[in-house]
Amino acid sequence: MGNVSIRFDRFPGGLRKAVVFSFDDGREQDRRLVQAFNRYGLKGTFHLNSGKFGQEGYINAEEVADLYRGHEISAHSVTHPFLEQSPDEQIAEELIADRRNLEAIAGYPVRGMSYPFGTYNDRVVHALPVLGIEYARTVQSHGGFHMPDDPLRWHPTCHHKDMVGKAEQLLSSNPYFSRMELLFIWGHSYEFDNDDNWELVDKTGELLGGEESVWKATMTDIVSYQNALKALRFSVDRSLVHNPNALEVWVSADGEVVRIAAGETKRLR
Repeated sequence: MGNVSIRFDRFPGGLRKAVVFSFDDGREQDRRLVQAFNRYGLKGTFHLNSGKFGQEGYINAEEVADLYRGHEISAHSVTHPFLEQSPDEQIAEELIADRRNLEAIAGYPVRGMSYPFGTYNDRVVHALPVLGIEYARTVQSHGGFHMPDDPLRWHPTCHHKDMVGKAEQLLSSNPYFSRMELLFIWGHSYEFDNDDNWELVDKTGELLGGEESVWKATMTDIVSYQNALKALRFSVDRSLVHNPNALEVWVSADGEVVRIAAGETKRLR
């Protein structure tokens, strides 16, 4: 009968589409943004500069845990320097200290970051794994819905000013070949005040919030799921698969959508 054909083309629940929101700096407008996300059932990854807590225009350290509950707290360095202009020791200090400060508040490991000012170079990228950073977001929008090839150079789909149109495009997308499609939106909450366009949040929430065909994920959710797919172990003909992860995963096997539970060994044919 030949080997089983496997495609990594499904998110949890067998879904093919997902959305991630990624916002920087921990500005006071995050309060309004998080309220809107909670109202619409959306999730955000919020990249925070722990050294700026309590400064004018920024959130306070005391409110972080409650404010971002149900979302993801992520690193953005302590003081928001240009990392590519910093010595190695300062890069390590900025990111390790930010992780330590945020983890003490969040109560879980901080696994990723976004680049301050969106700038970086190969030296910065190569330093990240040993500092406990598994993903890092850039500001170089690509306009597409593809999954990240390199999580340490994770380019978003679009800035939030374009998110309504991209949300509509995601919902109407029906690619000929089945694949996972990720709408990855980045921005700063204070820009909604500056541009007086908070209606973009409501329009996007109305489009995606109640849409059951779209997985609402954080950046760590996406990375963890990708890692879980990569960890699957198949027999030579791929008729058997073992899932060593604590996460259930979904794949297509000979065109059929299959759920593989955590710890399960499953026959696919």
